[in-house]
Formats: sequence, structure tokens, C-alpha cells
Amino acid sequence: MKVDIAVQALVDGEVEFVIIGGWSAILHGSAHMTDDLDICFSRKIANLRRLARSLAPYHPRLRDLPPNLPFIWDESTLRNGAIFTLNTDLGAIDLLADVPGVGSFDDVAAASVESDAFDRKVRILDLKSLIKAKRTAGRDKDLRVLPELEALLEAQEPDNV
Repeated sequence: MKVDIAVQALVDGEVEFVIIGGWSAILHGSAHMTDDLDICFSRKIANLRRLARSLAPYHPRLRDLPPNLPFIWDESTLRNGAIFTLNTDLGAIDLLADVPGVGSFDDVAAASVESDAFDRKVRILDLKSLIKAKRTAGRDKDLRVLPELEALLEAQEPDNV
């Protein structure tokens, strides 16, 4: 996964997004690794246009879509869906308009913090919200990382846990 190039393309394309999931955890200090980039994106029309344009050079295609079926990557496609699990030339990128346990993009953005990463300033989901999202998802891989994330939160805010 060339996450640095993907994030730089999104930031340079002025896409409104927040890094969630595994990379958010890593940027908060988690040792757990991930093989994809998960982002929550704004569904504003202008943002959908910027998102489509920013990822287009990397040939996004729905994961698990049979190769003989056509897939058009554009603003209309993004407008007609809320979750996209993509394979790109840079690796797997998952786009979510909402984050279970946190809410819409506006809720996610409000629960994000700025981080210097990948030679850019990016927004990442704060630890409390990341923990809530992982707990809500309830998948084994999400539940396994919770003790580490809770320890990171406690180290960050020992009196507020």
C-alpha cells in the first residue's frame, strides 16, 4: 500500500476527508498494521468531484467486481453510494460517507484532530471516537486492537478515561 501517495493526492486535491480505521490508529501510536486506507469523505457535490479527480490517476475499481464488468469512476458514482471498497494502483482504499458509532462526515470531522503525516497536514479520527467506531464494528480484528487503543487514550488523557 502506497498510503503516502494516496493521502498526498487527496490533500493536494483539496478533498474533505478524515483518516479513520487502521491508519488513524497507527498515527495515534498503534503498533497494529493495516493493508488498506480507510477514509470518511464529505458528500458535498464539489468534494465528490475533487475526490473522483484525485483518485482517477490510480484507476480505482470496486473490489470483488468481476473484471469483465464495466466500472465508471466519477462524481455520479460517488453520489450514488456511501461505501466504496476500492482496489487502486496504490493499494486498497475504503471510502465511507458515515462511520458506524460516530456518524456522518460532519460528526467524524468534528471528532477529528489534525496530524502531520505523509508530508501533509491531515485529519484523523480522535482516539475516543476511533475506539467507539471499532467497538461498534465489533469485528474480531477491531476488537483485538481495543486494549491497545484504550491504553494509548489513557496515556494521552489519564484523568479523562
